Amino acid sequence: MMDMLKEALQFAFIQRALWAGCLVAVSCAFLGVFLVLRRFAMIGDGLAHISFAAIALGLLIKVTPIFVAVPLVVLAALGILRLSDRSWVYGDAAIGLLSAIGVATGVLIASFAGGFNVDLFSYLFGNILSVSRAEVALSVVLSFIIIGVVNLFYHDLFAATFDQDHAQVSGIRTGLVNRILLVLTALTVVLGIKVVGTMLVSSLIIFPAVSALFVARSFRTAILLAAVFGLFSVVAGIFVSYAFNLPSGATIVYVNFVIFIILFILKGRTCQ
Repeated sequence: MMDMLKEALQFAFIQRALWAGCLVAVSCAFLGVFLVLRRFAMIGDGLAHISFAAIALGLLIKVTPIFVAVPLVVLAALGILRLSDRSWVYGDAAIGLLSAIGVATGVLIASFAGGFNVDLFSYLFGNILSVSRAEVALSVVLSFIIIGVVNLFYHDLFAATFDQDHAQVSGIRTGLVNRILLVLTALTVVLGIKVVGTMLVSSLIIFPAVSALFVARSFRTAILLAAVFGLFSVVAGIFVSYAFNLPSGATIVYVNFVIFIILFILKGRTCQ
């Protein structure tokens, strides 16, 4: 097993996959805890569906899909917030509306322009082993932006997460905080597309956060544990998928699921 791991680490595509995957895992952990506690975790799934259309558009116009997806998914995230804040459309309904339009648009683009269905399939279900140097570089930049902004606005995000009304009375600009959270989530979703694909990216946000909340005794500890669980799932998922020739995205999700089940069982026993 050790020889196999050493052999795998000699390949450049494995090294790129580990760099990109670990950065995405940490970004998802930093945001996942906030989103889960605010019961807003499914926005990751909605934005992932919107990214499907953006990726299809990028493939159609022959531009690196991630460069097209970043601005469009960020705009979609702000659109979801505006719909839920300025009209009678509730947050989950706004997510459902835009995600449905995203999937429909992606399918229409794919049907109108043949020839890139294989590439689109890889973005749907993830292929971290095919991450390019440009995508790794973009992952580094965006991940540091996400982590830096979360640290900068940590106290405001914390206050708005647990009691938004009290935070607003205390002088915190909750509207700005919400926009920051959704923009960072949009960036994280786009980063996670290559790791687990648009169909599974929300799991990378939800699973580590929920698992960490099972055992953490403080908010900061929950974020750190979520980062640890996310990092472990990505590293273990990459090596397991390499060893047994399995889809990397699905393998990473299943590692997260195993961690969740183990902690769920242990938590149930301690509560008895």
